[in-house]
Amino acid sequence: EGDIGGGGSSYSSLVGAAASMASAGGEGTRLDQLKQSEAKQAGVNSDGWFAELSEMWPGEAFTMKVKETLFHEKSKYQDVLVFKSESYGNVLVLDGVIQCTDRDEFAYQEMITPLPLCALKQPAKKVLVIGGGDGGVLREITRHKSIEVIEICELDEMVPEVAKKFFPKMAVGFDDPRVKCHFQDGFKFLADVEPGTYDAIIVDSSDPVGPAASLFQKPFFDLVHRALSATGVVCTQAESIWLHMDIIQELHALCKDVFLSDSQGTVSYAYCTIPTYPSGQIGFMLSSKSSMNFKEPMQAAPEPEAGSGDAKGPLKYYSGDIHKAAFVLPQFAKKALNL
Repeated sequence: EGDIGGGGSSYSSLVGAAASMASAGGEGTRLDQLKQSEAKQAGVNSDGWFAELSEMWPGEAFTMKVKETLFHEKSKYQDVLVFKSESYGNVLVLDGVIQCTDRDEFAYQEMITPLPLCALKQPAKKVLVIGGGDGGVLREITRHKSIEVIEICELDEMVPEVAKKFFPKMAVGFDDPRVKCHFQDGFKFLADVEPGTYDAIIVDSSDPVGPAASLFQKPFFDLVHRALSATGVVCTQAESIWLHMDIIQELHALCKDVFLSDSQGTVSYAYCTIPTYPSGQIGFMLSSKSSMNFKEPMQAAPEPEAGSGDAKGPLKYYSGDIHKAAFVLPQFAKKALNL
């Protein structure tokens, strides 16, 4: 998820205007209920263990042994915690939810980024990231030589600052000269951009708790649709098939409603494994206005020498075969999504 909520962006780009956007879901859906919820503050118990508690996964919790608390402050928008763990290196936690760890962050970053970029028929030139304040998605985007402009819209300036200090191998993405940062609300930013601006938009979002639930609803995706080029693709963090199938069903139906028209458009769900996200798995919803086969990569994976500085090096998770396999869902998930 992104920076907040399991892996990719932070609650970050979402408050502000997000809270004022109207909900598109029906009364009483899980997303509607989560929108009324409040995020929890993180903490380490007296025995030196961190437990990830959330109504997003009731009745269970992932725990990690803490060696040392490195940083713990409240920003304008959220609780920010960094600790050194016994087995996963440094860990970033936003509002009580693990965002990334040194040991396994590459799995998420190397899927939410190349899945859309390698699916494009023509190499991307202009890419937008919503959220992603830890810099990991930026790092992976910089590996793609065709890209001329990389913009990131991140609300919480504390997240990049913390990432640069405690997660430098991820935050290296901010050092690329193609990157332009916008520290503002994601809704307002999208409303102000010219239609058809981006070849790819990556929504590295938090879980849909509180105002962030608006990022899983129609007003947000209408703005994304407007900002995408005719052949562009959006990839958004899309939760776990083991814990959130009802949310995934809502999101899948919503994206089909926004992106499919006149026999055009494509919406597909993919996933990867990552041990420190709830249930050890996280998904991605890919959508486009045009008819595409997301399951077949059209662009080659970045070469090891691509990128700059610490962004260079061989990929650890993504490959052409992994790309294809990511869209192969178990039977219960295919049935739930009517595939």
